[in-house]
Amino acid sequence: MKYMGANELRDAYLKFFESKGHLVMPSFSLVPKNDKSLLLINAGMAPLKPYFTGVEEPPRKRVATCQKCIRTGDIENVGKTSRHGTFFEMLGNFSFGDYFKNEIIPWAWEFITETLSIPKDKLYVTIYLEDDEAFDIWTSKTDVDPSRIFRLGKDDNFWEIGVGPCGPCTEIHFDRGDGKIASVEEFVKAADEDRVVEFWNLVFTQFDKDENGNYNRLANPNIDTGMGLERITTIMQGVDNIFEIDTVKNILGTVSKIANVEYKSDDSKDVSLRIITDHVKGVTMLICDGVQPSNEGRGYVLRRLLRRAARHGRLLGIKELFLTKVVDSVVENYSSGYPELLEKAQYIKKVVLLEEERFNETIDSGMDILKGYINELEVAKGEVLSGEKVFKLYDTYGFPLELTEEILEEKGMKVDLEGFNKEMKEQRERARAARGTTSYMGSDEIPVNKIEATLSTSFDGYGTIKHHGTVLLLSDTTEFKEELSEGEEGFLVVDSTPFYAEMGGQVGDTGIITGEGFKAEVLDCKKNPGGKIYHVIKVSYGTVKVNDTVSLEVDNIRRNSICKNHTATHMLHEALREVLGEHVNQSGSYVDSERLRFDFTHFSALSAEELDKVETIVNEKIMEAYSVCTDVMTIDQAKNSGAMALFDDKYSDEVRVVSIGDFSKELCGGTHVSNSGQIGLFKVVSETGVAAGIRRIEALTGFNAIKYFESKSEIIREVTSTLKCNEKDILRKLHSQTADLKEKEKEIQELKLKMVQGSEDDILASAKEIKGVKVVASTVEGLDGNSLRDLADKIRNKVGSGVVVLGSAADGKVNLVAMATRDAIEKGIHCGKIIKEVATIAGGGGGGRPDMAQAGGKNPEKLNEALAKVNELVELLVK
Repeated sequence: MKYMGANELRDAYLKFFESKGHLVMPSFSLVPKNDKSLLLINAGMAPLKPYFTGVEEPPRKRVATCQKCIRTGDIENVGKTSRHGTFFEMLGNFSFGDYFKNEIIPWAWEFITETLSIPKDKLYVTIYLEDDEAFDIWTSKTDVDPSRIFRLGKDDNFWEIGVGPCGPCTEIHFDRGDGKIASVEEFVKAADEDRVVEFWNLVFTQFDKDENGNYNRLANPNIDTGMGLERITTIMQGVDNIFEIDTVKNILGTVSKIANVEYKSDDSKDVSLRIITDHVKGVTMLICDGVQPSNEGRGYVLRRLLRRAARHGRLLGIKELFLTKVVDSVVENYSSGYPELLEKAQYIKKVVLLEEERFNETIDSGMDILKGYINELEVAKGEVLSGEKVFKLYDTYGFPLELTEEILEEKGMKVDLEGFNKEMKEQRERARAARGTTSYMGSDEIPVNKIEATLSTSFDGYGTIKHHGTVLLLSDTTEFKEELSEGEEGFLVVDSTPFYAEMGGQVGDTGIITGEGFKAEVLDCKKNPGGKIYHVIKVSYGTVKVNDTVSLEVDNIRRNSICKNHTATHMLHEALREVLGEHVNQSGSYVDSERLRFDFTHFSALSAEELDKVETIVNEKIMEAYSVCTDVMTIDQAKNSGAMALFDDKYSDEVRVVSIGDFSKELCGGTHVSNSGQIGLFKVVSETGVAAGIRRIEALTGFNAIKYFESKSEIIREVTSTLKCNEKDILRKLHSQTADLKEKEKEIQELKLKMVQGSEDDILASAKEIKGVKVVASTVEGLDGNSLRDLADKIRNKVGSGVVVLGSAADGKVNLVAMATRDAIEKGIHCGKIIKEVATIAGGGGGGRPDMAQAGGKNPEKLNEALAKVNELVELLVK
């Protein structure tokens, strides 16, 4: 057996199966396409499900890939075991109704024993109990020793996920021991002890399991194999840990150097080193595939991985921001297999840096919360922190359970583990319920999503809005139909249509379909998971039948408006790159007849000046009336011509390139105006942030932009009428009136303060003494924040020693202020902590220093309740 690097192994596998007639495809994105059953791609075959189900035609009957995968089900075990990781690569070769067991079994043996030179006396094979066919092929077409083949049950050697394609499998195992196992019992024991390692699973997809549990034989069985690259690399490199293979070890070495911690010198620190290594690898790949940190879905997975990595950096004593340095190591070690990492490295690092900065702020807040919980326990003479509070720290502030346990242990306290696990379980159940039950592809179970791949539909609407076609299929939401009649809604499929199906951010067309004796309204046009176009219709009158010849006509006014907005998004993209820089790339878009929305990569809000420049550039290019041309070319020709492409999109051999004069050139399958002048006018109406490193612009074009300006003009007319002035004097008049109002407000506050000052003695008389600290907590009528602060300062001076908390309701809002004397602070008083808790009750928030803090609130009716909390808080704080 020879030593092979992970990158070398990946290459060897793909070249081997390329020599067997397989099309080697690049890894699909980690973000599933048209598959609602998955949050992230978690297996090599997952992106290929449409080919297995027959809803999409594969590019070739034989395919081989090395697929990026993410699994987080065992995230708590990552770093603690030798084999758990969140990001991994799955080598796979697939047959879609082409070859079967007779071919794949001898090929697998050839690759393992000849290409990789793994000793045969270190290998074992398992097969499904009833799969005599596999046994016969193993023993007749390879030279494996029959005594090294073991039959196992359904749990081990039969692959199925609910209903759908399934079948028996054969697994190939490597023995780290002496290679002398004589029985199934010995084999199972050795596997449980990790002495025997399964590294390649060959799935024979020969059945289709229905809802009744019947296993129906497939006319064209498939092959689906999966071999974990990390696992086979551990075997080839003679290590027993995925963190010790060359590529991963290099990243771990970078982390060790940053932390100044030697690997294998401290078990607990080794766990942190491995977690950082694994998680940053996953984070880098996720961001490269377009995932952004957020609080839900795949964005939450990314955020969780990133924050766990940052947290373990703290446990190792790393004080500075460090994750981007680890990203550099990931790019260096994985870019030979995934060259897109090099192209997006700077963007990935920017997203990581922003998120790490935010996490540092969050975990500091969490530490303050934990200290508060500990304080409460000490006062109550308790020893166990509730599971609810531990979970809040974990879920909201990113605190790992082990970190909370460690801090509590130093105080002689512990965690309510049972309560914490209960909260975790409830969260998982909520997530599961939110996902709901899905089918194999996770798509809606409507008939049009099960159209055979052999059926052909085409879009022929680039140059026309009218077309004739033949009705191929009709259905409602439950079954295929031969006809649909007046009043019925359903789905219609024709061989050729001028209706654009919703795709690439552009909405589907609407319009009408007519035929002999019938008319139907087209409410929408979409594509199913297999790429087949279907129309959502409602029959206005008559009956439409399968095989009818029909006339299809798109709503031209709506289509034109959509085209204007779509072409404007291309121009906006280019204008943003001119103003902000080449790092700007499209992150998403939405185009309908009313407006356009464009998401792009950038790391700060645009200034008013930048937005003005962008808007001006787009309008200048509109007025230059550029021709909008479309060319069809190969993907390589398109890239060589300088056309921009969405990075995570997979393109066919031939692509459409849309050019707007010499200003913009992008790959795009949507519909556009023929000349930029047809857009008429472009107006940005908002610019906001939607995720870390992602900004969003919403804009209007054409008549919608004109209507926008008309609405602003109407507002100006109303303002001039109210102020009784002309347009040019609006600002002067407003400034004058604002200054008058401020002066009057100042006078009113001064009068209120004079009135209140007369009651200072009454406020002081309400003071209570708690643990040797005087406490004044009182409401005052109608004072603003400044006046309230002045009053609190005077009362603090008069109280001599203690804490003053005042609250006032004015204009439907609450103002709060807390002040404390120096000796009260030394006894434990912290105004910032008091005001934060008090403000929360009043529907607000705030904070500050130990000696002074201010806050606001939205619920004046809660003011008395909020101030009643002060005495309790002082009781907790005073030592």
